[in-house]
Amino acid sequence: MRCRPLPRAGFSISEIGFGCMSLGRDNHENYRLIQSAFEAGINYFDTADVYQNGWSEECLAAAVKTFRKEIRIATKVGNVADPGGKSFNWCPSKSHILSSVDKSLKRLKTDYIDLYQLHGGTLNDNWDEIVETFDLLKQKGKILHYGISSIRPNVVRKIAGQPGWVSNMLQYSLLDRRPEEELLNLLHEKEVGVLVRGALAKGFLLNNKSSDYLNNSSEDVDLLKNKLELFSIEKSLRLRLVLGWVLNHKAVTSVVVGIRNSLQLTQLLEAMSLPMPEEKVYQKLSEVLPANCYTDHR
Repeated sequence: MRCRPLPRAGFSISEIGFGCMSLGRDNHENYRLIQSAFEAGINYFDTADVYQNGWSEECLAAAVKTFRKEIRIATKVGNVADPGGKSFNWCPSKSHILSSVDKSLKRLKTDYIDLYQLHGGTLNDNWDEIVETFDLLKQKGKILHYGISSIRPNVVRKIAGQPGWVSNMLQYSLLDRRPEEELLNLLHEKEVGVLVRGALAKGFLLNNKSSDYLNNSSEDVDLLKNKLELFSIEKSLRLRLVLGWVLNHKAVTSVVVGIRNSLQLTQLLEAMSLPMPEEKVYQKLSEVLPANCYTDHR
């Protein structure tokens, strides 16, 4: 597994990150998955305090306890589940962040979090307080670095111009090319590492039955899948092509993929063992791609 630098953080992480939101309830299977991923060279594990109400962090902690110092753990903060657990309220206040980080550290059974991410954000948030709080956590050694998870251009432009932010996680795929409009080049210029989620577009780019996706109709999704088959008949090559499109952009540091079982992990590793498709393949593919989605300027 190849690694890429997260420039502002001063360390490198694997091109594929392990997304822990998809972990099931079988603890033993999860342990095997995470340990197998680590043995294959995946050193970046991404979770959040609200995933399964904290259980995802606990599960990750149990699986990595023997090699904690050899990996990078990222988690997120800012969302608060309502009493019923069916929706979330946004709360990026200093008191909430300070309280949440201690709970995450306890669940993760670690003294520090490698990357602490704000799980969203709007222009109306108190950004001075947020940065002050994250810097305080760095001073105390509870976190090593901080980043954000946002697709909103105005928010991304704001954090990219501030020195403390080392990363931005955003949605990017062959079916969601919004980041290409301005965000990827901006983040690359500012040396803010890009962590990609949603690269498989809910599995629509592989085997999942097509459905409407953003401003793409199910027919649009089927059309793209048919085009992909012209370039990649074998499943492993097709997966490599889909992931390669995202990794082909110089701004991208890592693609975080949700892994539910050993078959998915095996397929992912097989695909990533293949060479990166040639640039001319992507040039031809770009000719049949749907147009970029509308830009969300919120």
